[in-house]
Amino acid sequence: MTLREKAREFVERDRVKNIILAIIIFNAITLGMSTSDTITAQIGPALKVIDKVVLGIFVAELALKFFAYGRSFFNSAWNIFDLVVVGLGLLPDKGGLSALRGLRVIRAMRLLSVVPQMRAVVQALLDALPGMGAVIIMLSIVYYVFAVMATLMYGPSFDDWFGTLGRSLYSLFQIMTLESWSMGIVRPVMDVYPYAWAFFVPFIIITAFSVLNLFIGLLVNTMQAAVEADEHAEFENLRGLVKSETDIVDARVIELLEEVRALRSEITALREADK
Repeated sequence: MTLREKAREFVERDRVKNIILAIIIFNAITLGMSTSDTITAQIGPALKVIDKVVLGIFVAELALKFFAYGRSFFNSAWNIFDLVVVGLGLLPDKGGLSALRGLRVIRAMRLLSVVPQMRAVVQALLDALPGMGAVIIMLSIVYYVFAVMATLMYGPSFDDWFGTLGRSLYSLFQIMTLESWSMGIVRPVMDVYPYAWAFFVPFIIITAFSVLNLFIGLLVNTMQAAVEADEHAEFENLRGLVKSETDIVDARVIELLEEVRALRSEITALREADK
């Protein structure tokens, strides 16, 4: 076994992966602790030392993986993700670049690739992106039409909310999220335009309810398809195992039949010799 093969076997061990994941979680916790002024005042130097040690472990891990896999290291999206995040952690802690170093906590998202249920959810989200794109385009058209209408109808009286197309889009987004939409925006507008409810209520129904249900439906269908695909793959694997076992049993049965035939032939030959 070559040194590269030994390194690959080492990094692929479950114990090594679990240790790295534990360090990732620990680093995420320490990064969160470093945001507290009270904790920083008490153990700030220790947190900096821990951060440097953890960062060194991450660099060593990536270097070992790169040595073990070679160019195939870049075939894994998670390896590239780790490389980018660790690279951000190596940026100098000075000036405006210091804010980028906080992105190291994103490494905690590697947990998504370990837990099968989470991995299935992420895969479903990725598979649903094309369908979501169509829904987003439809939603954008609805937003644009309603924003133009709101600007023309309510802009002269409510410049802060509907004075321009951009303000109308932002106000309509707030209304769609149902955040202070009634007392904050719609009722003041209805004081000047009593029938404004006929504009805002259909908008809420179309966006907040219908479009949300479309997103949920896409995700549910995609996850169901992913589950069915996994079940089908598992079924195919089981069928392959059963077939291989059946072939082995059939081969053994054929061997036994041949042995029985050979024994019968020998017995027959012995009887004829006795006669």
